[in-house]
Amino acid sequence: MLKHIKTVEELHEERNAPRVLIDFYATWCGPCRMLSPLVEQLAQEHSEITVLKIDTDEVPAAAAEYGVYSIPTLVYLENGVKVEQTAGYRPYDSLKKFCRL
Repeated sequence: MLKHIKTVEELHEERNAPRVLIDFYATWCGPCRMLSPLVEQLAQEHSEITVLKIDTDEVPAAAAEYGVYSIPTLVYLENGVKVEQTAGYRPYDSLKKFCRL
């Protein structure tokens, strides 16, 4: 499942699912545009993971909460607890490994 998060409150509601991937991005970011289709593919192929996309320009407080200083940044959570965080583009196989798939 893929959801576009527009507020910090929405993030707080959604992040406690069993498995969550958060994609922090911006529309003007080249590497973000390269990563986005892979994140969307992962969401389609793996319904066991909730994928949250957050535009850092629209919801800067969410980015600040996770210490996001560069984009794209991916955060993987299990039951609301951060397991791993990384910045930069990743190929699809690396993205799957990041999400423990």
